[in-house]
Amino acid sequence: MQFDQLKRREFITLLSGAAAWPHAALAQQAGRLPVIGFLGAATTSAWEPWTAAFVQGLREHGWNEGHNIAIEYRWAEGRRERFEEIANEFVRLKVGLIVTGGNAAGAVKRVTSVVPIVFVLAVDPVGMGLVASLSHPGGNVTGLSNQQTDTAGKRLELLREVLPDLRRLAIMTSVGFPEAAQEARDVQAISKKLGLDVVISEIRHAEDISPAFKTLKGQAEALYVTADALANSNRVRINALALAARLPTMYGVRGMVEAGGLISYAANYSDLFRRAGYYADKILRGAKPAELPVEQPTKFDLVINLITAEALGLEVPATLLARADEVIE
Repeated sequence: MQFDQLKRREFITLLSGAAAWPHAALAQQAGRLPVIGFLGAATTSAWEPWTAAFVQGLREHGWNEGHNIAIEYRWAEGRRERFEEIANEFVRLKVGLIVTGGNAAGAVKRVTSVVPIVFVLAVDPVGMGLVASLSHPGGNVTGLSNQQTDTAGKRLELLREVLPDLRRLAIMTSVGFPEAAQEARDVQAISKKLGLDVVISEIRHAEDISPAFKTLKGQAEALYVTADALANSNRVRINALALAARLPTMYGVRGMVEAGGLISYAANYSDLFRRAGYYADKILRGAKPAELPVEQPTKFDLVINLITAEALGLEVPATLLARADEVIE
């Protein structure tokens, strides 16, 4: 009798404790962890800070990789054709959630209307057809927008602080990425209002980068590179060629300046990826993407590489350095 009562007490304790367990822990008891499919549009090294930020965001909400959650990482390395291939693989793996960047989110959505999708860095999620609206996404997609008011104009203002006599600007863009093409159009329109002569350099593959710089020779005094997976995957090569061509560079990705570019001004991508952990947590615990409003960036960083400025023979105004969030020297 005492043995039976002990067993009943243990069973009741087990049930009461299980009621408080997160879904992942329950799944783990059944021998299967919930799985997140993480599709990186660029390379592992290019996204390393953002991947770490996402994992940190998960930990902040009680999810620890390998303990109560599993993450399958796949890298497209800037090749758009890989997006749908990887998304189909995730569907076959029966992942519970797919996290990816704005460049790849549209392709993932075309593959599945069932698996929840969390995007990060989508410039225009409504215009891209990812969501019905920012406040009421609808469907199986939500996340964090990189939509910003006149960021391109702000970047050009910063570039002209370093180059007050700037007259000719080159814009390098990966035309296979719709968001990059739109950014290039925005920069071109603003440049013309500022009285700048603009030349557009279109690339589609990594092999196009070196010939593009040869074409730009003598045509520009500075280079604006749009934010996209192809450029990010080839950031070291782009910066080396820009330096050899004596072209100061402006970017919308911090990592491009850490890899030798001159200036970047953009939303803090690591902060956005950390917030993606919040969305993943909500969805893993039963929330529907359709009911999770899309967030917009609130934190922006200005990064200046003084090593590159010195190599180019440029003097960055002290007033601009004082406003920088990070100065690499």
